[in-house]
Amino acid sequence: STEIRLIRVMCSGRIDLDFVLRAFSNGMDGVFIGGCRLNECNYITHGNYHALTTALLCKRILEYIGLDPDRLRIEFMSAGEGNVFTEVVNQFSKKIKELGPIGIREGLDREEWRSRLEDVRKLVPYIKMATREKLESRLTKKEEYDALFTREEIDRLFSEVVSYYIDPELCKACMICQRKCPVEAIDGRKNQIHVIDQDTCIKCGTCFEACPPRFGAVKKMTGGPVP
Repeated sequence: STEIRLIRVMCSGRIDLDFVLRAFSNGMDGVFIGGCRLNECNYITHGNYHALTTALLCKRILEYIGLDPDRLRIEFMSAGEGNVFTEVVNQFSKKIKELGPIGIREGLDREEWRSRLEDVRKLVPYIKMATREKLESRLTKKEEYDALFTREEIDRLFSEVVSYYIDPELCKACMICQRKCPVEAIDGRKNQIHVIDQDTCIKCGTCFEACPPRFGAVKKMTGGPVP
């Protein structure tokens, strides 16, 4: 197919959840991931298993936000199976043509589906931490794929999103959490009470772990607005 843009990576295990979501957010109608056959990885990490679980998670997320999960496909083949690659890619291209431009069949306008994708992208660090154990699974049978992440589990994942805030009564303005924050979401300086910018926060929990136990100023909560 001439309608696919190839992006090469050293290993399919390098495919991050955010890469796929960003591709869709940028207007791609479909994303195909091709990796080495399972148990034939050139690296001891066997990254193709991680690529598989990441793709299965992403398909559930697409379904959750109202996009057809068939817009994402992952297949495994050896470098010498060019004929298999060609056949699979042509099949996928045909499927994407049937689905049409992203959002059309799903009944979502461009602003709506982009907004949903961007909202999920902000939660990628939280999602990866919350699903870490399952993302490390090594699935050996296709029958196991659908059961890895259930719809109910994904619903719960997004309905119980974790938030963090700093209790002004307990904050000692020590700047430890501020220095540790990977996205500079904490506003404050020495001798000034710190505040977490909820729009910038990626909910990674770094501040919660960094705050000295004797202070306990960073609080973790779910299911409600931050005080």
